Amino acid sequence: MPIIESTYKAPFFFRNGFIATVYSGLIRKVNGLVQKRERITLSDGDFLDLDWSYSEGKADKLIIILHGLEGNAQRHYMTGTAKLFNQNHVDAVSVNFRGCSGEDNKSYRSYHSGETEDLKQVIQHVLNSTNYSDIYIKGFSLGGNVTLKYLGETQNIPQQIKAGIAVSVPCYLAGSAKELHTLKNKAFHDKFKNNLKTKLFLKSKQHVDILKDTDITSIKTLYDFDNLYTSKAHGFIDAFDYYEQSSSLQFLPNIQIPTLLINALNDSFLSAECYPVKEAKNNLNLFLEMPKHGGHVGFFQRGGFYYNEKRALEFIKKV
Repeated sequence: MPIIESTYKAPFFFRNGFIATVYSGLIRKVNGLVQKRERITLSDGDFLDLDWSYSEGKADKLIIILHGLEGNAQRHYMTGTAKLFNQNHVDAVSVNFRGCSGEDNKSYRSYHSGETEDLKQVIQHVLNSTNYSDIYIKGFSLGGNVTLKYLGETQNIPQQIKAGIAVSVPCYLAGSAKELHTLKNKAFHDKFKNNLKTKLFLKSKQHVDILKDTDITSIKTLYDFDNLYTSKAHGFIDAFDYYEQSSSLQFLPNIQIPTLLINALNDSFLSAECYPVKEAKNNLNLFLEMPKHGGHVGFFQRGGFYYNEKRALEFIKKV
């Protein structure tokens, strides 16, 4: 599919990727969304918390929304999407990955960029308990990688799933990891690292036989975290093996339903490989849009809703 020419025009101050990213992550507010929480039990006995929001009347369409690293269903990029879709007769279920809903999950493992089995169980739960005719999946950053990987690796996607949308996606995890460790991203890197270490200290209290506080203290970088915990807890050899196996880039050629990928060219988290031009040109189902501005999940637009939210709604109306 030819590359889509983006119509996004960022206001002057939001043409700076850092400002767009920080404002959208820390300052933006989305009010008025009512969410109802449902806890589901996973096949291994752990749990996931799903936050549902509904349109007026009975909707036959649903969007499943996946957050980014250390996000949750209350992040404003999540609630912004849910609110806009609810206003357009589409119900929303915002998924909190394991350990991200305000309560540590039960098992030693948690979530990661390539974890699609939990998404499959969420989809199956939705299919078993509801009657939506059309289902869409939208993922941000880490959740966008999960979305793309699921769509590309799954041979028998349920017929109700009509489209996917992925925003600010580190399609090539090794490249994005390298970018996050550069000086320009130090503030973001340190915030992620410190949040993850804090949660790992809590987890170590439940799993003292596996994880020691001295191990956690030794973590100085996100790579250290992935090497010590993410890889070992989820069956990978090391951090590089985790990045290699979990990157969605290798699965893009296999996507068989309409899928929109929006990656801003000034997203400091993304490496060159995260702009899969060749893959999009060779797959009629993959629509790649590369706005000049937007930072990381920072597609500010006046009027309350962000560009990526309006663009996602426009996209699903056309498929």
